[in-house]
Amino acid sequence: MILQPVIHHWRDFNRADRLAGTASVTMMVLILVALLAPLLPLDPPDQVAAHPRLSEPSADLVFGSDNLGRNMLSRVLQGARITILLSAIAVLLASVAGVAIGLIAAYSGKALDEIISRFSDIVFSFPAVLMGLLITAIVGPGEFAAICAIILVTLPPIVRVVRAAAMEVTGTDYVTIAWLSGASPARLLLVNVLPNISVPVVTQVAYSISIGMLVESALSFLGLGPQPPAASLGSLLREGSVYITVAPWLVFGPAIFLVIAIWSTNLIGEGLRVFFDPVRARCLEE
Repeated sequence: MILQPVIHHWRDFNRADRLAGTASVTMMVLILVALLAPLLPLDPPDQVAAHPRLSEPSADLVFGSDNLGRNMLSRVLQGARITILLSAIAVLLASVAGVAIGLIAAYSGKALDEIISRFSDIVFSFPAVLMGLLITAIVGPGEFAAICAIILVTLPPIVRVVRAAAMEVTGTDYVTIAWLSGASPARLLLVNVLPNISVPVVTQVAYSISIGMLVESALSFLGLGPQPPAASLGSLLREGSVYITVAPWLVFGPAIFLVIAIWSTNLIGEGLRVFFDPVRARCLEE
């Protein structure tokens, strides 16, 4: 009984955009496999000399082994888990901050709105890699630096989307009536405005997760993300690029997982936009 509403919404979502439905299933499988990797009958990702060095892919070693004889499939699953989790956590934090800042910008006076908008433009103008280099120089390389870089890269677009959507809603009649009825600014924004801008916010968050994975992978490729022995998809690509001429399969696994994750996330974001499209909703009702 509890799953019936979920199944119903899933069917509607899949009917609205079948490609997005396929992408969401693919992403869920990818996340489950990455999270359950420690329970699978695989070698530990940091077990050195578990297999011959630079072994080619086979039935026992789907992605072969690296230069230290570690199982690349275990390493790739660990890398996918770290990349996806870091990106999701960072974007979640950026979303909370972005929603709050965007709502304040839309409801506050012109002066504060102008300050927030110009500050967002300044942060947005910095390239993602340069932002990561600056943060790493301050806090040092690692997961914290990657999370900070993703937050700063994804925060300005979320603020812009929330601000634009909230400014449209704040001028509606029901918001004006709530304000005349004596509703506090906090209640006005949280009860009357926020629920009515959830669609563009959720869509932007989905897109931001794919951007976060790109930023994290780029920083890890430069050696600024999670440090050894932990592995992310970007660091695995960096390690595999050294042996690209003698063992090209070392980059196949992390590249495939990264492409699938970003592709699926973007398609899910597009599917959410189509699913919540008012024109589509009216067509379904008719």
